[in-house]
Amino acid sequence: MEIYETPFEVKTKADDSPLTQADVISNEYIIKELKKFYPHVFILSEESKDDLNRLREEWLFVVDPLDGTKEFIKHNGQFTVNIALVYRQRPVLGVIVAPVLKKHYYALKDMGAYEDTETELNRCLCVSDKLIDLNFVGSASHQSQEEEKFLKDHASQIKDRKQIGSSIKGCMVASGEADVYYRFGKTSEWDTAAMHIIVEEAGGIFRELDGKPLIYNRFNVINEKGFFAVNRKENIWTQSHHKI
Repeated sequence: MEIYETPFEVKTKADDSPLTQADVISNEYIIKELKKFYPHVFILSEESKDDLNRLREEWLFVVDPLDGTKEFIKHNGQFTVNIALVYRQRPVLGVIVAPVLKKHYYALKDMGAYEDTETELNRCLCVSDKLIDLNFVGSASHQSQEEEKFLKDHASQIKDRKQIGSSIKGCMVASGEADVYYRFGKTSEWDTAAMHIIVEEAGGIFRELDGKPLIYNRFNVINEKGFFAVNRKENIWTQSHHKI
């Protein structure tokens, strides 16, 4: 937040995505602290060189030290810090912090999903049960023609549409603020791991767009197929989806 509130330099990475000092410092701090308490657990982070020795491990931390760098640069507050713990390729712990919004979301396997705000701690999260007049949430900086067509095809089911940055979208589904979130473009393991378990522990469904489970600690960390987070199985829509 100190960097956010002062002028900062924006660099461009090899994949044309932006990088700020906040990404780097956040990454250094998180990795230092995780290694202090869990020295034997490998860490996969967006801003660190990947050590493929992690593939032999059952446990793995998956970290995005600043998810939504474009939103950070725009100063709209829609960025997060994502930390997940993966066991045998499935997320078992997820923590998402939205510093500007002063919200903390977290979930533990079979223990539920929760939210801390300035006024309330440990508020249990639960997805909505809506099947009509749905609230759709999509990416603020990664909209696509495929998403536009999808929304047009399902316009009769969607009452409201919001474009939000970072993993806040998954947290909105978990809390019932949104009902459906579909992402057609590519993301990475660190974008999805924490919100994946938060959505599921809140009673939602989080899958690849073909309906298959999304797994982690892969050789290729890119989520090639896209994904969805929905409140009810009835809201799994596209033709390629397998009903769950």
